[in-house]
Amino acid sequence: MPHSVTEATRRAYWTGQFDDAHRFMFDTVLPYPVDECGEPLVSLQDAARAADVTVQFSTRPHVRGLPRLFYLRDGQIPGFIGAAAEMNERGWVMRVEDGYRTPEMQKYLGRTPEVFDAVLQSVMWELGGELPTPEFMFRRCSALVASVPKFGTHMSGSAIDISVMQLEDPSREVDRGAPYLEMSALTPMGSPFVSDAARRNRRDITALMRRHGFVDYPYEFWHYSSGDAYEQVLLKTGRPAIYGAVAWDAASNAVTPLPQPERPLNSHDEIRTEIDAALGRRG
Repeated sequence: MPHSVTEATRRAYWTGQFDDAHRFMFDTVLPYPVDECGEPLVSLQDAARAADVTVQFSTRPHVRGLPRLFYLRDGQIPGFIGAAAEMNERGWVMRVEDGYRTPEMQKYLGRTPEVFDAVLQSVMWELGGELPTPEFMFRRCSALVASVPKFGTHMSGSAIDISVMQLEDPSREVDRGAPYLEMSALTPMGSPFVSDAARRNRRDITALMRRHGFVDYPYEFWHYSSGDAYEQVLLKTGRPAIYGAVAWDAASNAVTPLPQPERPLNSHDEIRTEIDAALGRRG
């Protein structure tokens, strides 16, 4: 296929997928009912040690140098341990890249140069080199780094981002077509632009995670969650979500529903500032 046709196909796919993701977030998940159950957060590192399963955890600092919070809700721990153990049996190791995010983490994650510049580059590619408006950039960022707590499932303590490594060589990643935090037409779970082997690995990992109660977010190949609005919508359960966006008090391990969870974390003016900063970094 000629290069120009391939690029046109990729652009059309990217646009369609992320328009779909925006509708999923704003039209379906945002109004979805949540009946917060108040379950506390549990350390995945402690749970893995107690269960004697091999799990890796990202050592990269989070946004603003904050530590990564490898936590899920208490009711999700059996599923997490079951998925990790089954991966070990298969010769794999789950590497948890991210877990619970505070409002500060979620607000600024999409504004880090690593993430924002990658999204801006992909959006400018989508637009044929044109600079996006802050409003359009907000749409695309919303699909990749949730811009509203109501559909930011990391803020619910119900989602994990994972990579999968080889048990015999923990530095070697199972091929999924790209590494964690890829921002391109390879990012959606069903991307047709990855190899057959990568597609098969994505399918097998997703089937494994589903066996243990975690559903895949269709627009990122690394994101899995349960008990939240994503699960109810994707599985068509008709039940309210039991996990919503919460603030976490680490000392008491109490979770409190966030006020105004429908309010965006970043304004269009803040996004405009980040576009200008990204252009400055590009020189």
